[in-house]
Amino acid sequence: MMKDFLADPRFAGIKPFKSKVWLSSPTMHESEQRWVDEAIQTNWVSCVGANINEVEKQTAEFIGCRYAVALSSGTAALHLATKLAGEKLYGQARPDAGTLKGHKVFCSDVTFDASISPVGYEDGEAVFIDTEYDTWNMSPEALQKAFEMYPDVRLVVVAHLYGTPGKMEEIKAVCEKHGAFLVEDAAESLGAKYLLGGQWVETGILGQYNAVSFNGNKIITGSAGGMFLTDSREDADKVRKWSTQSREAAPWYQHEEIGYNYRMSNIIAGIIRGQIPYLEEHISQKRAVWERYEAGLSDLPVTMNPWDRQKSIPNFWLSCCMLDESVMAPHVRGAQDELWTHESGKSSPGEILAALAAFGAEGRPIWKPMHMQPLYRMNPFITADGNGRGRTNAYISGSGIDVGADIFNRGLCLPSDNKMTAEQQEVIIDIIHRCFR
Repeated sequence: MMKDFLADPRFAGIKPFKSKVWLSSPTMHESEQRWVDEAIQTNWVSCVGANINEVEKQTAEFIGCRYAVALSSGTAALHLATKLAGEKLYGQARPDAGTLKGHKVFCSDVTFDASISPVGYEDGEAVFIDTEYDTWNMSPEALQKAFEMYPDVRLVVVAHLYGTPGKMEEIKAVCEKHGAFLVEDAAESLGAKYLLGGQWVETGILGQYNAVSFNGNKIITGSAGGMFLTDSREDADKVRKWSTQSREAAPWYQHEEIGYNYRMSNIIAGIIRGQIPYLEEHISQKRAVWERYEAGLSDLPVTMNPWDRQKSIPNFWLSCCMLDESVMAPHVRGAQDELWTHESGKSSPGEILAALAAFGAEGRPIWKPMHMQPLYRMNPFITADGNGRGRTNAYISGSGIDVGADIFNRGLCLPSDNKMTAEQQEVIIDIIHRCFR
């Protein structure tokens, strides 16, 4: 729906921002330039160099694992983690096949597709596990139900949505009960902590293989880049080999395995090296943004993206909110666009996002659940009640709830840039209030 919010009397007196307020943009400091310049001046601009060595060392030390392998992206890290898990479970694959060929993999449903694509790269079939309301992450109950339905599955890929850890104690217990291997997608949650076995640990160490991202909008960034994390030197060495085209130790190019051009450049590593000292500062700034939203929206029928305050500390990468069902105005989405209309006292994610955009602030819909994506329309989807597909027919009414679809329908990501001023955020909070008039 097209609407002129600047002429709408509900928004009288509000002026567009002089410069755009971003969802989450890179925050640079002076030290990044130092390490990039050093890489250029010393001519170490390829996929080896001091910056790479240092960010691997610093990331491993921060996370609390023994080995970190710097890669070109978080997706590359997830791919090699998933590939390696498949090889560990099912053996080495032929060059023309993936390590998961013929096997199902249980995956988070509300996540970015980079969590799931590696399963396809390796010829596996993703089975999507519904979300729970407490953290907006994989439901342990739905995961248990999935194992009851598919007892032969041995690999689980779990993501921490928007920097908030999932119920990892319960998820790990379900995996251990069924002898399943766990790959942790911590791409969005670098710096988030979880209380496991009475000890606070960083996300990125909760699976057998783990991955973080340094993409341009993440809590710290290299403009790109990712990291594979493990406690096994053998597995770290295997990932290093695969990521450098699986070149063997010969004076000519010799290959015994499929390889990939996935190594991080020393220049990107230089940016990350300059960012790492500011991680805790960025987390503190992001938390302040989340808390200002929590206070400023407390009188509205909305709730902020939740977290377990006893067992987790998010990195607050993105602040999100979800409208109460009672105040949802008509709002529908197609494949690429949406329609909404305003009703007094009500609003919708579409209206709020459009209003924010009109005044120069960037928000975004919640990740669309994977089981709703056209690409995965034939993949299984499991809820806490069992099969999430085909639950109704002409004679039987539906039962249960699709939590991920509900959060997608009623939720939105708010402008969460750590450079947004408190004054700018107050205007954004005011705009959201006026959407309900």
